[in-house]
Amino acid sequence: MKTKIILSVLALAAMARVFGQKPTMELTFTAVDNASYVQLDSIKVMNRTQGGDTVLYYPDTVLVLDYQVEVTELSHDKTGFQVFQNYPNPFEDQTTITLYIPEKEKVDITIADMNGRQIFHTGRMLDRGYHSFRFTPGIGDLFFFTALWKGQSSIIKVLHFASDSHLSGSLEYIGGDNSSQQSKMAEAVQNFPFATGDNLLYIGYSDTFQSGMLDTPQASQTYTFEFATNIPCPETPTVTYDGQVYNTIQIFNQCWLKENLNVGTMINGNQEMTNNSVIEKYCYQNIQANCLSYGGLYQWNEMMQYTTQQGLQGICPPGWHIPTDEEWKVLEGAVDSQYGIGDQTWDIEGPRGYDAGTNLKSISGWNNNGNGTDLFGFSALPGGERNTVGNFLQIGNYGFWWTSTEDNTNYAWGRDLSSDFQDIFRSSYYFKGYGISVRCLRDY
Repeated sequence: MKTKIILSVLALAAMARVFGQKPTMELTFTAVDNASYVQLDSIKVMNRTQGGDTVLYYPDTVLVLDYQVEVTELSHDKTGFQVFQNYPNPFEDQTTITLYIPEKEKVDITIADMNGRQIFHTGRMLDRGYHSFRFTPGIGDLFFFTALWKGQSSIIKVLHFASDSHLSGSLEYIGGDNSSQQSKMAEAVQNFPFATGDNLLYIGYSDTFQSGMLDTPQASQTYTFEFATNIPCPETPTVTYDGQVYNTIQIFNQCWLKENLNVGTMINGNQEMTNNSVIEKYCYQNIQANCLSYGGLYQWNEMMQYTTQQGLQGICPPGWHIPTDEEWKVLEGAVDSQYGIGDQTWDIEGPRGYDAGTNLKSISGWNNNGNGTDLFGFSALPGGERNTVGNFLQIGNYGFWWTSTEDNTNYAWGRDLSSDFQDIFRSSYYFKGYGISVRCLRDY
């Protein structure tokens, strides 16, 4: 049975606790392998904007972000008195609620239903520290747990699945001695940083496999992890664009074009691409056949269609986009045998990973016995580059790819694979005037 875990997150403003309107965002996770259901073992959520992460363990597959967006009042709250979100929440029969008392004093506890009717009320003298209660609600879906200490109150919402429960309602004090582990867990969960506009990385684990996706959630939604790989993308095996048919390849949660993009009108390598409403491309050594074999080579501004917002369509087909630097990191973690999705190694500039490069490279076409294993069907080819003075270099030795993530006015992030190495090179030092390859990623 699917259950939920509430994750309360606090957006900080002016280094103080902020009280305001608290919208709730519910993120639901499920998984498939092509069309077959897959049971998730766990889900890791990483905040790629602020840092920090949290993990849901099966059967917890729903994450509820209770966050704050409008500042209406500031409270310094120097005492530390707090009621932590109950766990599990929502729940079927019983749940545990933990609170922290900064110093010994009487605490009044009230539980009310959604209509404001008082269900339980108790007062208890409690010592400084953590204290836990076991709540059995009986009939009802939504309850409010309020604790009052030295004139200060703290309240949480408690969600109940089984409104037809046969159990009698009760509120039982468990004690303070055994509450530390639960309190630490609740506190860690509540301290996950999140604000609207943050980019989150979701990683789903099932058996020995992992699948990852990125999003900037704005509202409640359901995410489906895809565990199929090295197959044509379900429902989109090919894409016809500008008169050319491209194959697709599913690599866990990402659907890529299997070939480098080859769109536009060829211009000579000694010319600069211009914003003239015509997509322009370079073909290695100014030979059209090389574009058919390796795809076109593009300057960054032409690829982006003279915008700078990452993740946009650019010169890709409709429904597809230029992958971002973060999306490349997800791909790298998905295909490497040693470093998984979200590993810190992918944030390094320079050569990274263990064998991700080998696993992405095609099984032929690379010089110096540098062919890859192409384990995931990406079939990366060594298409070389056009340099800033119009010369063509490195075909057979290197493959270079743009991301849509800009570093500054003159440079953008990119990747390269080499016939001599099995890792992947990441750099922000790709001059936008270079002409290199482009791969397109399907929109989520």
